[in-house]
Amino acid sequence: MDNQLDVAPCGYFSIADSGIIQSINQTMLTMLGYERNELLGRHIESTMSVTNKLFFLTYFYPYIQLYGHVDEMYFSFRTSDQQDVPVLLNGVRQSRNGESVIDCVVVIMRKRIEHEKDILNTKTKLQELYQATHEANKELERLHEEYKVKQQALMKVNDQLETMASTDLLTGLKNRRFFQDKMLENLALFRETQRPFSLLVIDIDHFKRINDTYGHPIGDLVLGNLAGLLQSVSRITDVVARYGGEEFVIILADCAGEQAVATAERYRSQVASADWGEYNITVSIGVATVTQEDTDQSLFQKADQALYASKTGGRNRVTLAAEAASSDINPS
Repeated sequence: MDNQLDVAPCGYFSIADSGIIQSINQTMLTMLGYERNELLGRHIESTMSVTNKLFFLTYFYPYIQLYGHVDEMYFSFRTSDQQDVPVLLNGVRQSRNGESVIDCVVVIMRKRIEHEKDILNTKTKLQELYQATHEANKELERLHEEYKVKQQALMKVNDQLETMASTDLLTGLKNRRFFQDKMLENLALFRETQRPFSLLVIDIDHFKRINDTYGHPIGDLVLGNLAGLLQSVSRITDVVARYGGEEFVIILADCAGEQAVATAERYRSQVASADWGEYNITVSIGVATVTQEDTDQSLFQKADQALYASKTGGRNRVTLAAEAASSDINPS
C-alpha cells in the first residue's frame, strides 16, 4: 500500500463483495487496535458488535449494491479490546482487476445525533428480544416494525443531507461540487454516445459596484433573483449551478455550436430586459462545446476564456470559445 495512503488522517479499507478484507491502512489498524496480519483475510464483520452487524447487513450492503455507493453513514466499529468507535463511513463499489471491490473511508466521529441514538437503542432491544424465549415474539415483532420506521427516517435524513451537500444555500441552485460531478457524467456520456453538450460560464457585469454601492445584502438579493431567472429559462435537462461569487455555470444537454450561442443569447437578453428596479444588471457569457480532446478542466477553461473575451469586448455579450481562440485576446 502507498505510504501516503497508509498513514492518511482517515481510516481506509477495501473488501470483496463477500466482506473479506483485502487491504487496510495503518490509520484504521491503529483506530481498532489490530496488527495488519490480524485483519487481512478476515471478514469485516469481525470488527463489529452484533448490533452493528445487523445494521451493516440491513443498510450498508443493500444500499451499496443498489446505488454503488454509501455516503456519510454513521456507524460504529469495535476495537480489539471491545470498545465502540463511532465513525462516519463512506463506501464506493467499483471494479478493479476484473473483480468487484468495495473501497471505504472512515472518519472518527465524537458526537452522535440524537436520532441515531434512538435507532441504536431500538436495535439493542431487538438484539435482546431475538435471544429471548418464544413468549416474547409479539413484542419482538412490534420493535422490529419500530426499527424499520426509524431506519427509513434515518435514510430520509441522509437523503436530506445529500441534497444539502449539493445545493448552494444562498441561491438554491446546485453548487460547484454537484456541477463538477455532472461535468464528468456528461463527458462520459459523450464519449460513449457522441451526444454533444455545451457549457456556459456566466458572470454578472460590474457586480463589485453593486456590493460597494448598495451593500452585500443587496448583492445577495441580486444573486438570488438572477438564479431564479436562469432556472426559469432553463430546460429540465440542463444543469444550472452557482460556481462561486457572481459566476454561474450551465450545462446544455444535446446542444452544440451556434445552437448553444443562441441559447446563451436568450439568457443574456432575458437578464438585460428583466425588471431589476433601480439596479442595472447585465451578464457576460462564454460558450464552449465539448470535443473529443476535452477534459472537464479544459472545457471549463475554454468557456472561461470566452467569458473573458465577452468582458474585454464590452460586456453584456456572448462569445463562443472558437471565436475567442481565433481573436487577438490573450486572457491571463
